Amino acid sequence: MIAKAAITNGRGDYTIETVEMFLPKRDEVLVKMKATSICHTDYDSLNWNTPLILGHEGAGIVEAIGSEITKVKVGDKVILNWAIPCGRCFQCDQMNQNLCENNSPVTVGNQTSGGAISKGHARLSSTKFKGKAIQRSFNIGTLSTHTILKEQALVKYDIPIPFGSASILSCGVMTGYGSVVNSAQVKAGSSVVVLGTGGVGLSVIQGAKISGASKIIAIDINPKRLKMAVKFGATHTIQADKDDVNLLNAAEKVKALTQGRGATYAFECTAIPALGAAPLAMIHNAGTAVQVSGIEDEITIDMNLFQWDKTYINPLYGKCRPEIDFPILLDLYEKGDLLLDEMVTNTYKFNELPNAFNDMLAGKNAKGVILFED
Repeated sequence: MIAKAAITNGRGDYTIETVEMFLPKRDEVLVKMKATSICHTDYDSLNWNTPLILGHEGAGIVEAIGSEITKVKVGDKVILNWAIPCGRCFQCDQMNQNLCENNSPVTVGNQTSGGAISKGHARLSSTKFKGKAIQRSFNIGTLSTHTILKEQALVKYDIPIPFGSASILSCGVMTGYGSVVNSAQVKAGSSVVVLGTGGVGLSVIQGAKISGASKIIAIDINPKRLKMAVKFGATHTIQADKDDVNLLNAAEKVKALTQGRGATYAFECTAIPALGAAPLAMIHNAGTAVQVSGIEDEITIDMNLFQWDKTYINPLYGKCRPEIDFPILLDLYEKGDLLLDEMVTNTYKFNELPNAFNDMLAGKNAKGVILFED
C-alpha cells in the first residue's frame, strides 16, 4: 500500500514523501494514524545523521492485523507507545518496561546521537522509500498516514476522547505525570517545584496536583507559559531571568515560599543542559531532584548542592508501563482530573508541519498536534 510520511535526511531537512508499506506479518498491526503530537525531540531528530520517518507520539485506528494478534482487532482505537516491552528480559521481569533490554530505542541497539533508533523491534522492510528500507523514529514513526507496529506498541482504548488529546498521552504527558507518580512518588501535602512549563512541565504540574501536593511552584522565563501553569494546577509562579546562572536567584525565591528551606521535590523540564543541576538548589535537605527532560550532555555539578541527603534521579519516560499507566491516565481524564483537551493548544494539517514546529519553538503551544485527514 502507499502512504505519506514526513522524512528527514538527518541533516536538518525534511519533506513529506510517498512511501511503500507492506501488510503486517503475523505478529504485526497496521495502524491508520489519526493524530500525532509534536515535541522538541521530533525537531531534534532532524539532525540525528540518519534518514528516518519522524514522529513518536500518536493515536490511530487499527486497519489490519496479523494472524497471531489477540489484543486488538480491526477498528480499535489505539494509543502508540514508543518504549515497546518484550515482556521477557531482565528489566521487563522487574516491571521496568521502559528499559526493555531487547526493544528499547533509547537504552539498546543502534543508537544515534538522539538514541532513538534500535534494531530490536522494527521490521525495516515494512516501509520503503525510493525502493530502500527506511527507519522510523523510536521504531514507530508516527508522522505518517500509516505505520506498522508490534502489538506491544499499542494500547487499546474505548472512552470518548479526541484523537489529538489521546495522542499527547503517548510520550509527553506520560513522561511528566509518570515522573511524579511512578518515579518520585510525590506525597500528599508536599511542596513541588517545576522548572520549565512546556507540555512535559505542565504534565508534571498535573501529576503533582493529582498526587495532592499542597504547593506547586512553576518557574519559566515565558509569562504566557506561567499563566498556563496556573490553569493546570500551579499554586505559585516565578518568572525567571535568563541571566540568572543556574537559577540560583529563583532558588532563593523558592526558599522564601517554603519556610526558608526549599521544596521537597524539584523537576527539571527545560532540556537545557546548563540547568541540569538547578533542581538541586531548589530542594531542602533530604529532598528529591528529578531530571525529567533527558539531558544527555556532560555537565558540572557543585557537590555543595547535594548537601545533605539529597537524591537526584533521572527517570526515563516516567517509568511507563503502557498497559497499566495509559488506562490510569484515561480514567483520570474521564473524571476530569487530568486536563488533556486543554493541553492541545493548536492543531495542524499534515502539510502544516512547518507551522507546528515554528509555533513549538516560539513557545506558543502547550502541545501542538497534527491531525490526519481521512
